[in-house]
Amino acid sequence: MTKLNESEILEQLEDIKGWEYNEGALETTFEFKNFKETFAIMTRIAFECEAQNHHPEWSNVYKTLTIRLNTHDAGGVTIKDFKLAKTIEEIIESD
Repeated sequence: MTKLNESEILEQLEDIKGWEYNEGALETTFEFKNFKETFAIMTRIAFECEAQNHHPEWSNVYKTLTIRLNTHDAGGVTIKDFKLAKTIEEIIESD
C-alpha cells in the first residue's frame, strides 16, 4: 500500500462525511443510544475489519465510539483506510 499525501487525503475525505485527517490518521466519533447499541456496532465493525485484514485504533466510553485509521505498514493513510472508513459508514447507516 502506498501512503497518500495530504492533498490526496483531503480529496478522498470529500467522499466521506464526518471524518477528519488529524496527526497522520483518519478520525471520527459516533454517538449511539446506549452502551449496548455501541458495543453491537463495534462487533459488526470488528468482523468487517477481520475480513479486510485492517484494524482500527478505537476507544469506547459508554455510548461514544472514537475511531482512528491509518496503515501502520505504510506509515500513514492509504486507500485501505478509506475503504474501511466507507465500510464503517455503511454499517452505521444500515443500523
